[in-house]
Amino acid sequence: MLQMRFANLRVPGIGVPANPSVETKPNVFDFVAIALLLGMAVAVASVARHTFAPLSAPGATEIHLDPAYLPAYAVRTTLRMFAALLASLLFTFTYAVWAAKSRRVGALLVPILDILQSIPILGFLTFTVVFFMSLFPGRVLGAELAVIFTIFTSQAWNMAFSMYQSLKTVPSDLNEVSRGFGLSSWQRFWRLEVPYAMPGLVWNTMMSMSGGWFMVVASEAVTVGNTSFVLPGVGSFIAEAVAKKDLWAVIEAIVTMLVVILIYDQILFRPLVAWSARFRMETTAGAVAEDPWMLALLRRTRLLNRASRLFGDMLTSVGGLPLGARPTSRQRVLMPGRVGDGLWYGMLGIVVAVACWQVAVYARANLSWHEIGHVMLLGCYTMIRVVTMIALASLIWVPIGVWLGLRPQWARRAQPVAQFLAAFPANLTYPVFVVGIVHYHLSSNIWLTPLMVLGTQWYILFNVIAGAAAFPGDLLEAARNFQIGGWRWWHRVMLPGIFPYFVTGALTASGGAWNASILSEIASWGSTTLVATGLGSYIAQATTAGATAKVALGMVVMSFFVIVFNRVLWRPLYSFASRRLTFS
Repeated sequence: MLQMRFANLRVPGIGVPANPSVETKPNVFDFVAIALLLGMAVAVASVARHTFAPLSAPGATEIHLDPAYLPAYAVRTTLRMFAALLASLLFTFTYAVWAAKSRRVGALLVPILDILQSIPILGFLTFTVVFFMSLFPGRVLGAELAVIFTIFTSQAWNMAFSMYQSLKTVPSDLNEVSRGFGLSSWQRFWRLEVPYAMPGLVWNTMMSMSGGWFMVVASEAVTVGNTSFVLPGVGSFIAEAVAKKDLWAVIEAIVTMLVVILIYDQILFRPLVAWSARFRMETTAGAVAEDPWMLALLRRTRLLNRASRLFGDMLTSVGGLPLGARPTSRQRVLMPGRVGDGLWYGMLGIVVAVACWQVAVYARANLSWHEIGHVMLLGCYTMIRVVTMIALASLIWVPIGVWLGLRPQWARRAQPVAQFLAAFPANLTYPVFVVGIVHYHLSSNIWLTPLMVLGTQWYILFNVIAGAAAFPGDLLEAARNFQIGGWRWWHRVMLPGIFPYFVTGALTASGGAWNASILSEIASWGSTTLVATGLGSYIAQATTAGATAKVALGMVVMSFFVIVFNRVLWRPLYSFASRRLTFS
């Protein structure tokens, strides 16, 4: 029986000697680590000081293109992104877990998650900006919360889908072992399910950070109706540079992004990836890479090492509390009541019917049937672009992701590069596309399409890397011993093993591509604007014109297409993966 190389979930283990007599007085490595922590604390305090200032204060919303301001802007943007990331983790460990653990609740929560993923960032801004600004009127804090929530909407969905996929594909034999040991639901969650989900969740967390960079331009410079504000940050710096066609300032912002990504990759994500490798499901030692320098530094400390061990023991104790129900019989655990299911689905059907009726009444009062049919046709055009781009991205990145995932050393080298490419804002490529299309007289309907997957294709790469990295080493060794190679190796060994991860990546990439269509089907540089026929350009033009009814129609149609696409394709693939392609 396959086993997983973990017994308890701990914080990023920096390990201390088991002998309590080992000296725990601070050493030089403690001072280096403490200096890093103090530097981050000072940065957080400096940003927090600005959040309570009024929006009308001098310099509160003023953007300077002087590169001397970029370090401070980078700190403010990065802290906003990490605040959104913490909110995304909280969302993942509540919403996604609830959806995965309860079939009846999941029948409602998963479609809602599909809808939330498909709602364009402009749709969130329309409602959330006014709400957060009203909480702290005239204060920077209200605008900061609006920006953080907007970044949250670009980070949370793929992390939630990753956790959902992992909880749905936990090997059945490991579940049987946990029941045999009489673990409560709380103990089984922290000692089995969370560790099993860690490799995929860590890689999707990195992707979420990059997704936040991708949307940061739209989130830090906001105009919604009569409400508009600009908060100092790298995103607003880029927006100002693009508006003034200052290419040198754009290059400076790109370099700043690269430096920031390299810093938090070295300090945070490399140690997390090394730590998550402990949770691979295997019975033999797989390929491992050397510990990153940050993890090695922490392991050489004494005071912080001891504190980390105590904190890890505390979390382990909390995860081992006998909370929740214990399994009493297999039938009770696996067989929900039919009557309860029928009532639940009946209530869900009533809610959906009422919502559809309200949409129909609103559409009849404000829109013509011709307009609705026209928007549905535009949705078909955008769907063709999404399907084509996701298929091409899969053909390119699945082999590359498998190659990197099976080679931890190369995966760590490519890690910051992939994060930077995923974080690269699409609007910075507009000059190249617009000039090229105009100069060579190309079709906007075709050549603007690649903009749709510039930021979303990386969901596929990151999830495939996570799947290949978590692939059991003993199965790879067995395949080598049986001399399985070529297409047979892909068809019989690797593709089934990474399939749940690929489905998660392709699903989130598909939803992201729909969302990105608003930014990609219209491209402008200077006085030249190119428009591709599709649902994204329809929503963008309606937003600019202030046509609220058309914006609402476009968002409803986009949500409809995403939900139908997920119900017809991705959800059956999820079910197939959980039934047939789990390690057991």
